[in-house]
Amino acid sequence: MRVLGIESSCDETAAALYGDAGLEADVVHSQTDLHAEHGGVVPELASRDHIRRVTPLVETVLARAGIAPTDLDGVAYTAGPGLVGALLVGATVGRGLAWALDRPAVGVHHMEGHLLAPLLEPEPPAFPFVALLVSGGHTLLAEVRGVGEYRLLGASVDDAAGEAFDKTAKIMGLGYPGGPALAALAAEGRPGVFRLPRPMTDRPGLDFSFSGLKTRVRLELEALGEDRQARADLARAFEEAVAETLAIKAARALEQTGLGTLVVAGGVSANARLRATLDTRIAESGGRVYYPRPAFCTDNAAMIAYAGWCRLAAGQAEPAAITVHPRWSLEALPAV
Repeated sequence: MRVLGIESSCDETAAALYGDAGLEADVVHSQTDLHAEHGGVVPELASRDHIRRVTPLVETVLARAGIAPTDLDGVAYTAGPGLVGALLVGATVGRGLAWALDRPAVGVHHMEGHLLAPLLEPEPPAFPFVALLVSGGHTLLAEVRGVGEYRLLGASVDDAAGEAFDKTAKIMGLGYPGGPALAALAAEGRPGVFRLPRPMTDRPGLDFSFSGLKTRVRLELEALGEDRQARADLARAFEEAVAETLAIKAARALEQTGLGTLVVAGGVSANARLRATLDTRIAESGGRVYYPRPAFCTDNAAMIAYAGWCRLAAGQAEPAAITVHPRWSLEALPAV
């Protein structure tokens, strides 16, 4: 069984092919340069660029795999959450192709794709596990018993970790994309110069809040001027605070569920300091952490093709209608 995956939820256009033997081909086009001059993603520009890119990317993936469209057994596309205009591009192309080929199609939850991305690795984690999903717009912890069997344990009540990185980078004048720029500056910082709070770790529960941390950085920054070393020290303190907050909550989730495996996915999971912090803290509790490779941390179609393959193989095709969900709960998904 071969499934084509299409991803267009925000600022990457991607296509991939997943079959019974594994991932056969994938390609990603990033819109970073397009949005950089605006300091962030412009939804209308994102949608227009998806329209230009998606069909050539699908053709490229099929060519790399050496197959024709008629060799496909199904089509999967990101149906949400995300920017509604961007989602509609992938959904329209995916649905149209499936209809033309008389093949089944399924809309994939973007966060389910991230959650399952580590299963693409040579040594995938086994169910059940706790998932920490940290992408640009989402930070959440979930207990995962199988594909589609998700129990939400905690989530961000304001800014997600990725949003906090981007907004803090913008406050510091680091440009777009903010996360990698802030991490690069933090690498020059000295430990212990600034001590920032670890939000909501002094109370029970598994929810997150990073808005106040961003505000604290702004207040500290006002007294620093243009001193690059001091700004690097502050960037490091911010990165450490986010990483330790996520690690504390993740360890607490493992303890509360009685599970020993943590899966970490989403764009922020590529952050080196976060990985080091999680590895240390989870190892101290006797657990193990799994990550996707860096290329599969950010938005990609390999994870969408895999998630769609799981559902289509279980017979979960959907009616021929173009439906997207800008907001969509993981817990609403059916089990496989």
